[in-house]
Amino acid sequence: MRFDIVTLFPDCFTSVLNSGLLGRALSKQIAQVNLVNPRDFTNDKHRKVDDEPYGGGVGMLMKPEPIFAAVESLPILPRREVILMSPQGETMNQPLLRDLASNYDQLVVICGHYEGVDERVLNLVTREISLGDFILTGGEIPAMTLINGVVRLLPGTVGKVESLKVESFEDGLLDFPQYTRPANFRGWQVPNVLLSGNHAKIAQWRYEQQIKRTSIRRPDMLKAWQERKHQHQKNGKPNNSENSHNPE
Repeated sequence: MRFDIVTLFPDCFTSVLNSGLLGRALSKQIAQVNLVNPRDFTNDKHRKVDDEPYGGGVGMLMKPEPIFAAVESLPILPRREVILMSPQGETMNQPLLRDLASNYDQLVVICGHYEGVDERVLNLVTREISLGDFILTGGEIPAMTLINGVVRLLPGTVGKVESLKVESFEDGLLDFPQYTRPANFRGWQVPNVLLSGNHAKIAQWRYEQQIKRTSIRRPDMLKAWQERKHQHQKNGKPNNSENSHNPE
């Protein structure tokens, strides 16, 4: 997959793109990240990319010309999405990341700054995505999150593919508690069921813990999961999330 990131601050990405799992994935060419600075597409000596909004107001807006020129300089792959990172977009979540990882070969990501971008930039955009209901100084951090979330889903990035299937949000529930050695740390003991070697009981315990944890921390998510489960049962279809954790 190819990522083209339109950003005024390409240096922000250097450390992130060279670190950990993401860095290894890029070195193996599982994905490619190309950084494009709109300032390189300005025509004035000051390389001006912002201006005052018509009608007045506080702050500056990113001008349309440099953004259009930056995006139009890029190659166009057959399955391409042009994304604007914006607090007005759809909230980033796991289904969205799976969709991008599975159905696209090229993601062009525009990072806004200042008070946003000229509205006409939306004529370039096919999707707006938000990191959440809050405001940041720019779109770079949300763009890094998007890259990380998509790349880790691409084949070859994660060594054990099965691990991607048992994570929080993948089946509509939060993850179950997990422990490693030592079995007793400062008086906190690993639950006995996990030491039992009984895989059926361990699977049942984990499933119950997922439901319990989700009910406490994300009741909205549990409600949606229960509604989907009820709909599956009504339609006579198996509930995949329940089957993946319940012992036979």
